[in-house]
Amino acid sequence: MSEPLLRVEHLVKNFPVRHGLLPGLTEQVHAVDGISFEISAGETLGLVGESGCGKSTTGRCVLRLIEPTSGEVWLDGRSVTGMAGKELGAVRRDMQIIFQDPYASLNPRMTVGAIIGEALTIHKLAKTRAEYEHRVVELLRLVGLNADHQRRYPHEFSGGQRQRIGIARALAVSPKLIVCDEPVSALDVSVQAQVINLLADLQDEFRLSYLFIAHDLAVVQHISTRVAVMYLGRIVEHAPADEIYENPRHPYTEALLSAVPTPDPKAARRRIRLEGDVPNPINPPSGCHFHTRCPIRELPLCSTEKPELKQTKDGHWVACHLRA
Repeated sequence: MSEPLLRVEHLVKNFPVRHGLLPGLTEQVHAVDGISFEISAGETLGLVGESGCGKSTTGRCVLRLIEPTSGEVWLDGRSVTGMAGKELGAVRRDMQIIFQDPYASLNPRMTVGAIIGEALTIHKLAKTRAEYEHRVVELLRLVGLNADHQRRYPHEFSGGQRQRIGIARALAVSPKLIVCDEPVSALDVSVQAQVINLLADLQDEFRLSYLFIAHDLAVVQHISTRVAVMYLGRIVEHAPADEIYENPRHPYTEALLSAVPTPDPKAARRRIRLEGDVPNPINPPSGCHFHTRCPIRELPLCSTEKPELKQTKDGHWVACHLRA
């Protein structure tokens, strides 16, 4: 098999929590707890889970926007976690991000042309002014916007149009990997479909790889090659997209899928209601993090031993003592 474009190994990110004015670390938020995954060229990994499970932190650690506590990130065979300075700046051309909020992620004082073209200037990708303007117009066209939009400001656009501008900005440096950090969660449902279709078309045209972060399994269903489900900083299930939707193995994945609405009332799934709330990531449960809410737990096994991510069938991995 060929080398994957992105390889993440045992990624950990803890955030310090200090109380009062006294110096010294007292507690840690365990945002990402030793996860590993790979993404090949031209494929999409959907990273799904409840708010606060560590999805966005994972994406930012991959890009080194947040420094990981430990673990390794490899892009195209190069260790991103071992880079610094100009070397890290150069590799950022190959990996970009589309942010969740299309309103807050664009500088309101810059025109759309300047926002999209900023990366061209930083990485010296346009030799002349004419080449610069031609590339900006080309990027606007790729995302379905007009050439005259480059002279406008972000507040003059709708949410869906602003997200298209964010996509054009990410494409400006011809990246290999794009982290899509819940790129449609702030948009209307009809606009969500348009943006997802645009991302799929761009992937086909430029052979892009996506780490597509979402809290809704329905959103990632049609764009993901594979899906990884996160709970409280850990990946609990990882499988090809069709396999996840047709044959979920982990109780948490089953609960998430049961909440996805279906257009056919006769095909509606039995709703699985989880008891309690998501535990505090400062002091997560011992053993399996999910055991406090799991409908099939067996004690003391689930409360004392951490389940390893094991392969149950070809390409389908589950972290569950009772289902692996």
